[in-house]
Amino acid sequence: MVSLDPNAVQTPCYVTDLGVLESNLELLAKVQEQSDCSVLLALKGYAMWSTFALVGRYLRGAAASSLDEARLAREYLGGELHVYCPAYSEPDLRSILEIADHVVFNSIGQWRRFRPMVEVGPRACHRGLRVNPEHSEVAVPLYDPCAPHSRLGVLASELEREDLDGIDGLHFHTLCEKNVDALVRTVAAIERKFGTQLARVGWVNFGGGHHITRPDYGVDTLVALVRDFQRRHRVRVYLEPGEAVALGAGILVASVLDVVDRELPVAILDTSAAAHMPDVLEMPYRPNVRGAGQPGEHPFCYRLGGLTCLAGDVIGDYSFPRPLRVGDRVVFEDMAHYTMVKNTTFNGVRLPSIMTFEPSTGELRLVRQFGYEDYRRRLS
Repeated sequence: MVSLDPNAVQTPCYVTDLGVLESNLELLAKVQEQSDCSVLLALKGYAMWSTFALVGRYLRGAAASSLDEARLAREYLGGELHVYCPAYSEPDLRSILEIADHVVFNSIGQWRRFRPMVEVGPRACHRGLRVNPEHSEVAVPLYDPCAPHSRLGVLASELEREDLDGIDGLHFHTLCEKNVDALVRTVAAIERKFGTQLARVGWVNFGGGHHITRPDYGVDTLVALVRDFQRRHRVRVYLEPGEAVALGAGILVASVLDVVDRELPVAILDTSAAAHMPDVLEMPYRPNVRGAGQPGEHPFCYRLGGLTCLAGDVIGDYSFPRPLRVGDRVVFEDMAHYTMVKNTTFNGVRLPSIMTFEPSTGELRLVRQFGYEDYRRRLS
């Protein structure tokens, strides 16, 4: 296997390691086979469609959260297409019904409103309802679908007088970057809250947030849980990981543009937390930098700053074995998920290029480069 040389990359650039990506997919396919469930790619986390031919060899389809995600999945991935949105507009839903295999509604009101449209739609599709077990496993409220007053999913109390005629499946999504123990507790909550409804449906989507490809994830427990759930409730289970598909499969390579001399020196990079890796500020979290450590771990400490004029466009404080100089490469780990799908052109800062790296041959391929026209076309 060949290692990637960051100095061979024109920055800023996302680089997806096809070897790691395929390793993740192989593990997900193993879960799929051993549990007899279906694993879908959630495009909300990873939507690099130039790799979908590889993804399609292992997974059985996609989970989309909008019309455009659904179109991308249908055009480039194939397989089953599941669509869920917190609310549909009538024009979008009409288009979705032309291509979707499963359509999931977020509220009883939306299902009632659109049921006639679904029933005379251009193709037969499964109809699902997202439910909220009011069981929180996620510590950060911004990412907790079961936080108090959440708009996501139907509560058990709302279904007490509903017969759900026409609904043939349930969907829940309650996790974020969690191990299988969180899913075990969530499934128990689902069974307590929605046991009556489980007896009437043919499929259940366990949503995403499962860190299945993380080294410490309890894969055997997941397989056993899914098999048992399917046997007891006589349903088909779907999993829709996004982050787990691309976990550890990508990096963001940046260059040092300037070093500002302060009490804590600031290295300004040609990338941005705000524009290119927004979860650094939203989650928030401190991404790993290759060869760097915590402040004080190595002799030379720097604050890594972004290229936008946002005062808080700061990635974090890191120490390095040697001083940083203009032109040095800085490699941010685990940047394939929730980066390309969330980045912006704030300040007119250009989006990072997108490349793939094949470790078996050492081939580094430029997939997409962005320029002024990409920024201009977003505005008017």
